[in-house]
Amino acid sequence: MSTLTPPKERLDRGSGTGLGRPWNVIVLNDNHNTFEGVAFALSAVLPGVSYDNGMSLANRIHTSGQAIVWSGDQEQAELYWEQLGGHGLTLAPLETG
Repeated sequence: MSTLTPPKERLDRGSGTGLGRPWNVIVLNDNHNTFEGVAFALSAVLPGVSYDNGMSLANRIHTSGQAIVWSGDQEQAELYWEQLGGHGLTLAPLETG
């Protein structure tokens, strides 16, 4: 006996480009956030990111001008993008990888 599962709905909020590709949350370097502030925000919002990981990412953001801090499905990327922005981080527009 097999069990039928209902099809999963896909939310298409754009032109359809990038479906199935991960969405990148990119933090940009700025002149108003401290390393500690960036590390705190990243560790508070992103699962699996410790304060020490956040400091490493903050250093990468500082030296490279930006860093992808999270990559995954669009809905989750939008949530993290919004939350990190709420912490005052400077973010690039969301994009697919």
